[in-house]
Amino acid sequence: MKSHAKAVVIGGGVVGCSVLYHLAKSGWTDIMLIERSELTSGSSWHAAGGFHTLNGDPNVAKLQAYTVQLYKEIEEISGQSCSLHLTGGVMMADTPERMDFLRLAHAKGRYLGMDTELITPSEAKAMFPLMDETNFVGAMWDPVEGHLDPSGTTHAYAKAARKLGAEIVLRNRVVELTQEVDGTWNVVTERGTVKAEHVVNCGGLWAREIGRMVGVELPVLAMEHMYLLTEPMPEVEEFNKSTGREMIGVLDFKGEIYTRQERNGILLGTYEKACKPWSPVSTPWDFGHELLQPDIDRIAPSLEIGFKHFPGIEKAGIKQIINGPFTFALDGNPLVGPVQGLTNFWCACAVMAGFSQGGGVGLALSNWMVHGDPGFDVWGMDVARFGEWATLRYTNAKVRENYSRRFSIRFPNEELPAARPAQTTPLYDTMIANNAVMGDSWGLETPLWFAPRGSEPKDVVSFHRSNDFRPIGEEVRATRARVGVTEIANFAKYEVSGPGAEDFLNRLMTNRMPKTGRIVLTPMLNEFGRLIGDFTIAKAGPRGGEERFMIWGSSAAQKYHMRWFEKHLPKDGSIRIHRFDQTLVGLSIAGPKSRDLLQKLVDVDISTKAFRFMDFREMAVGGAPCMVNRITYTGDLGYEIWMAPAYQRLVYKAIKEAGEEFGLVDFGMRALLSMRLEKNFPTWFRELRPIYGPFEGSMDRFIKLEKNDFIGREAAAKEQAEGPKLRRVSFIVDAADADVMGDEPIWAKVGGKDYGTVEKPHGYGAPRFDAGGKEVRGSNAAEGASAVRGIVDGNWRVVGWVTSGGYAHYVEKSMAQGYVPAALAENESAGLFEIEILGHRRPARINVEPPFDPSGEKMRT
Repeated sequence: MKSHAKAVVIGGGVVGCSVLYHLAKSGWTDIMLIERSELTSGSSWHAAGGFHTLNGDPNVAKLQAYTVQLYKEIEEISGQSCSLHLTGGVMMADTPERMDFLRLAHAKGRYLGMDTELITPSEAKAMFPLMDETNFVGAMWDPVEGHLDPSGTTHAYAKAARKLGAEIVLRNRVVELTQEVDGTWNVVTERGTVKAEHVVNCGGLWAREIGRMVGVELPVLAMEHMYLLTEPMPEVEEFNKSTGREMIGVLDFKGEIYTRQERNGILLGTYEKACKPWSPVSTPWDFGHELLQPDIDRIAPSLEIGFKHFPGIEKAGIKQIINGPFTFALDGNPLVGPVQGLTNFWCACAVMAGFSQGGGVGLALSNWMVHGDPGFDVWGMDVARFGEWATLRYTNAKVRENYSRRFSIRFPNEELPAARPAQTTPLYDTMIANNAVMGDSWGLETPLWFAPRGSEPKDVVSFHRSNDFRPIGEEVRATRARVGVTEIANFAKYEVSGPGAEDFLNRLMTNRMPKTGRIVLTPMLNEFGRLIGDFTIAKAGPRGGEERFMIWGSSAAQKYHMRWFEKHLPKDGSIRIHRFDQTLVGLSIAGPKSRDLLQKLVDVDISTKAFRFMDFREMAVGGAPCMVNRITYTGDLGYEIWMAPAYQRLVYKAIKEAGEEFGLVDFGMRALLSMRLEKNFPTWFRELRPIYGPFEGSMDRFIKLEKNDFIGREAAAKEQAEGPKLRRVSFIVDAADADVMGDEPIWAKVGGKDYGTVEKPHGYGAPRFDAGGKEVRGSNAAEGASAVRGIVDGNWRVVGWVTSGGYAHYVEKSMAQGYVPAALAENESAGLFEIEILGHRRPARINVEPPFDPSGEKMRT
């Protein structure tokens, strides 16, 4: 074992070997993988080996598609077979709600280039005759599903990495990690110490333990997972013989099971409700190629449904039950990327779907390490997406919830209850008393909407407009007509101070920094000119002679942004960044009467001339020391009021008492988001993401190319000079009883013209066959299915995608935001666009000017 390496990968499962391979492929050959035992000694060896491309996050789905395509490559390089079985698979819906879910998934697949198809239960049965199709209402076919040999695949990655120059060291446990002043890591093992520039935690079942070596508690937990293998079945053998093909994979939402052919029998696995964590506090280092004791009683409810839905399996004998641990993060997606607060310490763990995601994880992480950027939008996998509130016990509760809901539908208005409340503001009990329906915003309880007195404050979950529709409308209309108050503690808050604070921020941000007492809105770009932040920045009065700025941004991106800020801080310590989190909370008042209300609570002049739009001031509100921004996300006249938590109840009480004469109402986050749609305001991580440039995001007026050499300036200047390929636009949609939720395809009537925005089908798929072995294509006979199955329909083409939307209650319009080719972005013609909602294409029209107060006069008044 050598004593120095550019990078050390810890863990020899499929993910660790994929990371090693991709680093070597990128040109880093001075790299090594260290494994405590043998390759595949954790979860990889006993995995069911299934793979698919579908994921709730379209950006993760792209990486899963890459993973599947990669297998041919590593087989060729390594000479090791992955035993790839590309059978295709179906997801079965037993209710109209689950069929709606499949329509959404099918629609997402259009602009991802996925070749899915909505089919009838009878068509599914022809490919998997063991099912009773009368239990289902429809299905979705995906040709890019199948299974492989987990051990062979892992060794294929490893052999390919070795051929490219990487080193693999087995039977050598890492026992300690320390870091020198110069940032070099000491990877202390049982057989000596390796000096490394970079360390990658691919520890799998031991990822927590590796994290703890550097003082990090990763939100990951192992769960027991069971699947069974049947004895050989005559029905399977007969199907193979008569068709010359293997049975497909099947996912049954109702039974919470998945099944596929395994040799001459069937593999059937469950994600049971009565799930069980494994080793919830720490993982024993001596655990290896062992299996856990099966508990068939725990999965009996799922098997009972499964045998009803697939009666052909019930008669088969059980050959073996596999029970082994797999690791999960809180939301089921991996933890990938650099850990905030550490230098060159990377994670690639909690990859429970290693044979669907392992290749994509390796590609993204290697890009990140070698080139400074993952090359994809990987927010859905970024280790920075969880905060300090994701403690060991919180993680335990949330992972159990996620596991038990693995095959459950997540509705767009559904708030999950596990581990809540975790964080609360001083107004939590008050909001509950006001009949608020609360939501989880980055671990913080936040009012979403207020149920009428006498009704239960609870969402009726649905893909359609639900019981919150009317109350939200009343909140919006009352705020627009009079004045409303909402809690905004869920924003991110920072203070940047020091003698060079302004220069530091000018280097990071695209807009000029404000003068003292003023506010600017500004994006932040990475080196490649992509949007990685969107902030409100106010220049406060100096403290101790030092410059001081207040910054507000997206709460979910706090660790993500702190990681970036810290990366660019001067080494001399002259600039300090303080992240407030919940040590600074806020309230916002908005509406035409908001100035009158606030004037009753302050002892200074806040008239239009004295306190202008985009002004910032420190003042007492209701007797409490506060910071006040004259700006709101509603796009109306309004104010953001920030205070220490100790004063929040006082300020809220003062606002409520003073607001009685003005008809003040409480409004929640859903009303706020409805009002921002009326102003065409974007949101971070929906409209503004690291895959878009600032001009694509229609942020032109905030990009000051002439001000100084900020990060990403050269790329932004090039984008402006060449013209953006895409543009963010706002639509008015002729919706029925359902509005867009995000990720729906945008169709345009453009004939054969190719605008180049839609990824073409990847072409690596299995055709679908009936029971007689004949290829079946394009029937789309499932009830309520879309009339077309591809990205082209006559003169119509999928040209873009929806990022977010909903109902804009004040203007009484269903609205959507999304990205389309720049050449179409200002075409407001009727009949040009359609947006697919729950399988139905609805007419849509671009609305260049915001429908509410297009001149911006109200917020400037």
